[in-house]
Amino acid sequence: MNYEPVIGLEVHAQLLTESKIFCGCSTRFGEEPNQNTCPVCMGFPGVLPVLNKKVVEFAIRAGLATHCEIARYSRWARKNYFYPDLPKGYQISQYELPLCNNGHIDIEANGGKKRIRLTRIHMEEDTGKNIHDVRGDYSLVDFNRCGVPLVEIVSEPDIRSSEDACRYLRNLRAILQYLEVCDGNMEEGSFRCDANISLRPQGASELGTKVEIKNMNSFKSVEKALEYEIRRQMEVLSEGGKLVQETRLWDADREVTRSMRSKESAHDYRYFPEPDLLPLVIDEKWIEEIRSGLPELPEKRKERFLSQYGLPVYDAELLTSRRDVADYFETAVKIHSNPKAISNWVMGDLFRVIKERKLDEKLRIAAWPIVPEHIAVMVRMIDEGKISGKMAKTLFEEMLQRGESPDRIVREKGLEQVTDLGNIEKAVDEVLAAHPQQVSDYRAGKEKVFGFLIGQIMKATQGKANPQMVNEILNRKLTLNL
Repeated sequence: MNYEPVIGLEVHAQLLTESKIFCGCSTRFGEEPNQNTCPVCMGFPGVLPVLNKKVVEFAIRAGLATHCEIARYSRWARKNYFYPDLPKGYQISQYELPLCNNGHIDIEANGGKKRIRLTRIHMEEDTGKNIHDVRGDYSLVDFNRCGVPLVEIVSEPDIRSSEDACRYLRNLRAILQYLEVCDGNMEEGSFRCDANISLRPQGASELGTKVEIKNMNSFKSVEKALEYEIRRQMEVLSEGGKLVQETRLWDADREVTRSMRSKESAHDYRYFPEPDLLPLVIDEKWIEEIRSGLPELPEKRKERFLSQYGLPVYDAELLTSRRDVADYFETAVKIHSNPKAISNWVMGDLFRVIKERKLDEKLRIAAWPIVPEHIAVMVRMIDEGKISGKMAKTLFEEMLQRGESPDRIVREKGLEQVTDLGNIEKAVDEVLAAHPQQVSDYRAGKEKVFGFLIGQIMKATQGKANPQMVNEILNRKLTLNL
């Protein structure tokens, strides 16, 4: 029997607020354990939560960008469970009445568009972090993350493969980064994904037994975990076995999922309205103010890059995958309109340097090694024939080291390309006179000699001669007496 995977994803995205959702503690990552805490986020008796308005604004931005309906009335709920990393014994979240409903995200699939529906986006507070195997016989808890603001983005079970799951996650992360509401760092836990997966006979409408997978901290982990779980469930069903509803952990070292616990249902959490917080009533005017401030989102920007700049799909996708990269590219193109050439330099040499220097941090490039204006001027100099492509490589390295404009460096270093016909002809004649045997070989049919002679001419001119002019003059002189 052929089986079809049915996958839904739950994404927890940490919001980029400076303080927590219900208190004034810092959300800064990497602080000493238990430094960013107070009686409110630790759930001490006699304290009350106070809602951070910025959290609501960021959640609305995420909802509008993913085509959700924004609820004018929503309510907080207590989600009750007992783990050491939850000091209150409950988590403040939303349940029956979330802030955002019925959205969608489109992905590329099978040469076309596929729509992944969103069930909801709701706000909640994060929990602490259990640290195991530190002292051998007991665990430690870091409560710094308690109360850090999250949005949980829940998809419908519309995903049918691990590849589509990763496409959806990449699109979602790009949207949140463009909105500047989440940095999307999976390794630091600011963008976390749990997957719900089941199998059903091909063509069936009824869902199979659902398994939840946790502990996936990269796109690669998500893809591998889903592929493994699809194989595991298929083997169980093919052998006549039954799957159990459970939560499984992805073991990245062994590349397997392993059982953690039986899967909880909503009733297990004993949800009830949060008594210490009033329901949220959202003003229509505020929603429209937030909507008017939304940036051009990655999908629209990609479409515009394709139509406006005539870029290949690959270039447009890569350049618009991050807002700061797209902004850099457009700044350069405004100065010199050669989109493809600028794209090549950005995606090639510039990205190489950024990776080598580890400048790619969180939401934005920490410091661009070369400003976009200088890249644009360099490309213009190539197009105008002032420097060759080879000289441009030297120029690029000088710009990296000095941070100065390409014009100034070209003048100081004498990198300007030789285009004077007389000077180039003189260099060609001198090389031909110095290599009579190679000239004879070429005229006898050994065409590879042509490249050797080109090299000698470029060497004689210190690489400054216009390559096209050299090629034309050499060809003319070699065929003159044939």
